[in-house]
Amino acid sequence: MVKKKKKAVAEHVVESTSKTKTLNIEKPQLTFGFIKLTDMAPLAIAKEKGFFEDEGLYVSVEAQSNWKNVLDRVIDGQLDGSHMLAGQPIAAGAGFGRQAELVTPFSMDLNGNGITVSNDVWSKMKPNVPKDSDGKPVHPIKAEALKPVIQEYRNSGKPFKMGMVFPVSTHNYEIRYWLAAAGIHPGMYTEENVQGQIDAEVLLSVTPPPQMPATLEAGTIYGYCVGEPWNQQAVFKGIGVPVVTNYDIWKNNPEKVFVMTKKFVEDNPNTAIAVTKALIRAGKWLDEPSNRAEAVKILSMSQYVGADEAVIANSMTGTFEFEKGDKRDMPDFNVFYKYNATYPFYSDGVWFLTQMRRWGQIHEAKSADWYGETIKDIYRPDIWKKAATLLVEEGQIPAEDIPATDGYKPATTDFIDGTIFDAKKPIEYINSFSIGNKDQPIQ
Repeated sequence: MVKKKKKAVAEHVVESTSKTKTLNIEKPQLTFGFIKLTDMAPLAIAKEKGFFEDEGLYVSVEAQSNWKNVLDRVIDGQLDGSHMLAGQPIAAGAGFGRQAELVTPFSMDLNGNGITVSNDVWSKMKPNVPKDSDGKPVHPIKAEALKPVIQEYRNSGKPFKMGMVFPVSTHNYEIRYWLAAAGIHPGMYTEENVQGQIDAEVLLSVTPPPQMPATLEAGTIYGYCVGEPWNQQAVFKGIGVPVVTNYDIWKNNPEKVFVMTKKFVEDNPNTAIAVTKALIRAGKWLDEPSNRAEAVKILSMSQYVGADEAVIANSMTGTFEFEKGDKRDMPDFNVFYKYNATYPFYSDGVWFLTQMRRWGQIHEAKSADWYGETIKDIYRPDIWKKAATLLVEEGQIPAEDIPATDGYKPATTDFIDGTIFDAKKPIEYINSFSIGNKDQPIQ
C-alpha cells in the first residue's frame, strides 16, 4: 500500500491548508547545490519565502566550490539537484566532458553576465570607443576597441589572457562570440587539445567566479566574463571596468538552469514537479520590482552569495555600473520570470550545441536533426508545464504565462553582430560565421 502511494502519478494531488495543491512527494528531504552568484536567487527565495515548504519539501541549499564539483556531485547523487551552467547538462548528454543523463525542467534566469577588463586595458581601449554628447562611452562596446590593445600586448611579448568560468559555460561562449564578432580569434578545441587555445589571439582559461576579481588584480588575467556580483566587485574595488553585458551580446539570453539526473526525475516525478513549482513562484516573486531590495538582503547572507548588499544591489535593482560613476539604467540585466524566462526552450539548448560545435568541443559534424533530438532528451518543458498548470489552478500565476510554443523561439537577430539565429537551421547558423568550424549538411 505504501509503495503504491509512493509511485502515485504526478497529477494526483492532496489539498493542503494553503491554496497549494500538494503532490504526493516521493522524497521530501532534498539537498541542492549552487555557486555564489546572484543568479542562484530562485533557490534562495524558494527556501527563504517558504515556497519549497508549501510543496511539502524540506530543502537544504549548499554552496559548492566550482562548477566541476557541482556537476560531479549531482551525477554521483550527493546532490539531488543544482543551479548549473546551461551548457553542463547539454555537454554531459552530447559527448563533451563527463557523460551522464541529466535533465532541466527549469531555466533560472536571463542575462546577468558582463565582461570586465583591467584598468590598464580599459585606459588603452577607451580612446577607441565612440563618445556621446556628454563624453560618455557609447554602449554596447564592441571588441573592435580591444583589438589594438591585444596587438600591443602581444608585440611586447605578453600573450593576452582572459578568464571565463568553465569550458561549457555561457561565459565562455559569450566572450568568444564578442571577440570573434570583431575578428579576434578566441581559439579552437580539438579532441587532443581541450584547452581551446589553438590559433587563439586571446588565451581563455578557467577561473571560479568568486576568484575573478583577485585573479584580475594579481595580473594573472587582463579581463574576464562572469556573472554578478563579480563584475560590480571589480568596480567597487577599483581594479577593473565592465565594458559590455551579455544582454548586449545576446539580448535576453538564457543563463543558468536547474538540473537533476534523469533517474531522479523518473524515480521521483511528483518531487520534480513540486520543485519546479516552487522555483517558478520564486522567479515570479523576484521579478516584482518591489521585492528586489529584500532579495538583495537575502542574497547578501553568508550562506548564499555573501557579497556586500551595495555590490549586489548595483546590478539587481535595475542598474549596472560600468566605469566608476557611470551607472546606467538596465532594468533587464537580471530577469527571473518575464519573457517566459523560466521555460526551458529547446531553441536555447540548440544555441549551446551550435557553439560547442563551432568551437570544436563537439568534434565531428552532426546532422541538423541531431541538434533537436539531443536537446529534447535534456530540456524538459513537459515537467515545467505540469508545474505551471498546477500554479494556474492555484491562482499563483496567470494562464497566459504558459507559452503556446513547440519549444522553439522565433528566429532572432538580437546579437551584437546582428547575425540571425534560427534554431531549426543549426548547420546554416554554424556556417554563417567567419571564425569557427564549417559543416557540410549530413543527410
